[in-house]
Amino acid sequence: MVDGGPARVVRGVQEVVTAARRGGVPSEDALAALAALRSAREQLAGWEPELIAAARAGGASWAVLAPALGVASRQAAERRFLRLRPSATGEATGEARVDAERDRRAGDRAVAEWARRNASVLRQLAGQVSALDDLDAAGRESADRLGAALGEDDVTSLLPPLAAVRGHLGRAHAGLAERLGDIGAEAARLRRDAAGNRRGRVS
Repeated sequence: MVDGGPARVVRGVQEVVTAARRGGVPSEDALAALAALRSAREQLAGWEPELIAAARAGGASWAVLAPALGVASRQAAERRFLRLRPSATGEATGEARVDAERDRRAGDRAVAEWARRNASVLRQLAGQVSALDDLDAAGRESADRLGAALGEDDVTSLLPPLAAVRGHLGRAHAGLAERLGDIGAEAARLRRDAAGNRRGRVS
């Protein structure tokens, strides 16, 4: 019987393999060792993306991580991480997770470029919303976050609070709400187009 944590499982499996080499083991022992090995492998595979994320959070570059992961390049190291990392949006396979992450990044870049080209318009809208004095409590909270984002250098930080405050604008501000809706629709379109263009280049 092989049971316990990964280290104990490895020792137990090694004992079964050694016994098999010396003259054979009962099939039930071999089957139990295989099942235990599979379970340990799944547990170890779950630890790997956590350790990679911890190393990245600690400042390790993909180039530094590559030899530790047994791959030849920083691109391969990042790809391995994306394949192993659990999906936050429902992708079933490692390749789908890689594609989803790269689509997201392409979309982020496209939206950021558009936002910087339209910085004056976005800042003007943010200023108008921040100045409203008839919002409910939740709307006021969103407007305050928008006001704080106005003080940042990166205009893309305005987009999330602009989207959040839209639902709190009543009939008195229907025109403003419509303009915010147009911005959200444009951002969504840019993301779709960026993902489509990226996939077209890959294929």
